[in-house]
Amino acid sequence: MPTLHDPLTFTRGPAMANRFMLAPLTNWQSNPDGTLNDVEYHWLTMRAQGGFALTMTCAAHVQRGGQGFPGQLGVWSDDHLPGLTRLAAGIHAAGSGSSLQIQHSGRRSDPKLTGEPAVCPWDDAETGARAMTTAEVEQLIEDFIGAAVCAERAGFHGVELHGAHGYLLAQFLEGELNHRTDGYGGSFDHRCRVLRTVIDGVRARTQPGFQLGLRLSPERFGITMPESLALAGEMLQSGKLDYLDMSLWDCFKPPQEAAYAGRPLIDHFAALPRGNTRLGVAGKIMDAATAQRCLEHGADFVLIGRGAMLHHDFARRALADSGFKSIERPVTRAYLANQGLGPVFIDYVANTWKNFVT
Repeated sequence: MPTLHDPLTFTRGPAMANRFMLAPLTNWQSNPDGTLNDVEYHWLTMRAQGGFALTMTCAAHVQRGGQGFPGQLGVWSDDHLPGLTRLAAGIHAAGSGSSLQIQHSGRRSDPKLTGEPAVCPWDDAETGARAMTTAEVEQLIEDFIGAAVCAERAGFHGVELHGAHGYLLAQFLEGELNHRTDGYGGSFDHRCRVLRTVIDGVRARTQPGFQLGLRLSPERFGITMPESLALAGEMLQSGKLDYLDMSLWDCFKPPQEAAYAGRPLIDHFAALPRGNTRLGVAGKIMDAATAQRCLEHGADFVLIGRGAMLHHDFARRALADSGFKSIERPVTRAYLANQGLGPVFIDYVANTWKNFVT
């Protein structure tokens, strides 16, 4: 049985020194033009110094029009390259591996921030986003691949494609709403086409040792458990990914669909054949015991989100003490500031999550 202390190798890219990865966390801390701000640099490098074997950035948008929230890191212009290069170097100097998560918000993009209309796979009455043309879909694929190439130029060990939580890659996967007839919607096979094409393109245009991960989330956003399991199984066995990051909301809760409710979410995905692809899980892992339990249920590593906000050195503490638990919430703004969160990030957390900040 693996332990949290054990190193973890990948087909490509550096090994993780332990089983802790920093989850990609929205934090609003970069500059309005998508360039890196010192506050975000401090937030991320502090986690790298805190024992996380791989430090993942927040979602960096791959097109100007893909920005979904203020202060979002960008990876669509050469202007972003110096800051990304500095960030990768800072993470590596702390002894951590690095990954740039790349993303497009789609119908969740904010035209007030981008100056452009929101787009998604269909005409969306709820948000006002318009359907993308086939040429725009093809440009989106190119821009995801270009973002990965940019991340490699900046020195990151790899990228993670954000295919979860209802953002644009996940919007293409939606069975309820994506009824496109141009080969990018309708059937399950066609709805997965954008994702597969991006993965193939990243593999073709980056170096053989460049690491590639994918984040998926089951349930919600028009994605059913059968399709979640089918896609996850395909991605694990394809040999094209180095890891699959399953954002499970709560690793040990039962699925919503009655047919799958007999065992926790983590067990459904850990049971899938995975070849040499590693499986990571995220979802309410707030203490060392739960992290170890995830490994015992078949995950290869864990991703820590809120726990890493509360403790910049969550990984180091959990490795040193099997009884370690995150501090009880709510916590003060001063406490979070001491953990490296800037004022804007603290405001975002206070306004988003109940009982997190006093």
